[in-house]
Amino acid sequence: MKKNNERIVCQNKRAYHDYYVEDIYECGIALTGTEIKSVRLGKVSLQEAYCQVKNNEMLIYGMHIAKYEQGNIFNHDPLRTRVLLLHKREIIKLSNFVARDGYTLIPLNVHFDKNRAKVDLGLCRGKKLYDKKEVLKEKDIKRSMEKDVNY
Repeated sequence: MKKNNERIVCQNKRAYHDYYVEDIYECGIALTGTEIKSVRLGKVSLQEAYCQVKNNEMLIYGMHIAKYEQGNIFNHDPLRTRVLLLHKREIIKLSNFVARDGYTLIPLNVHFDKNRAKVDLGLCRGKKLYDKKEVLKEKDIKRSMEKDVNY
């Protein structure tokens, strides 16, 4: 999935543990000057982030971008609501999935593609507790089988 001219800044590994990722959309993100400087330094967290559609705009909530250290009084708010850049038909399609089928929109990673900050947005369905345990059990079995083969 990673292209050769793409640099991943931040990943949301917890999303793959808590959700089934059905589809992935790449979208741009509208940032201010000090925000993009902090993102380039890698000071981004997607732990509590989620997305919603409001007024035909895709918004990302809970994405933490640390304050830029060399910034002045015009520094940004770290938990500001930010706009994601998608085509109108994609926004309508995603809002229909969320409203009708019970999906959730979770940001999966932040990366740079040709010096532009992008967010991979996952169309996700939540896992139950027994699903998470089953996946961990399968990983453990696979790990032990590989360990036995190597010896």
